[in-house]
Amino acid sequence: MKLLLGQSDVNPDNPGTGRTPLSCAAENGHEGIVKLLLGRNDVNPDIPDTYYGRTPLSWAAGGGHEGIVKLLLGKDVNPDNPDTNFGRTPLSLAAENGHEGIVKLLLGRDVNPDTPDTYYFRTPFSLAAENGHEGVAKLLLGRKDVNPNSSSKSGQTPLMLATENGHDRVAELLQARNPPHIG
Repeated sequence: MKLLLGQSDVNPDNPGTGRTPLSCAAENGHEGIVKLLLGRNDVNPDIPDTYYGRTPLSWAAGGGHEGIVKLLLGKDVNPDNPDTNFGRTPLSLAAENGHEGIVKLLLGRDVNPDTPDTYYFRTPFSLAAENGHEGVAKLLLGRKDVNPNSSSKSGQTPLMLATENGHDRVAELLQARNPPHIG
């Protein structure tokens, strides 16, 4: 990699077939390569790919590559940048896949923790509930700016998604936050 980057005719930000080298390295967890690329002035760390419209941060967040997420957040990247296909933010991707450490990092930035995607209208919390990620659900429910009753395009709430998929611990968290009203 160092040899290639030392060549004057090699463009380290070339999207080639739709993805930059940084995007590919971020997705695949190659932290050393990410460091090398981010050390250059001619690499833009916030370029979305042309396939999914996902930035390197989105790829790293969805893949659970916490070290790479930290490196990218240290650069001038938008931590709340949605992809162009489904409108999923890095937080949505991390929540969907249960990456608690990355969710914590992103919640510490200027992100909207309740942004629904543009395809199914699922929020980061509903994605965590659907997949039974209790730790992520706790983090998101701890925020006042997260609506635990948001509905997807098909009308499914996080509680419906959690119970439908047998995630009783997430359903219990929701019940504790919103106790049923009797009478």
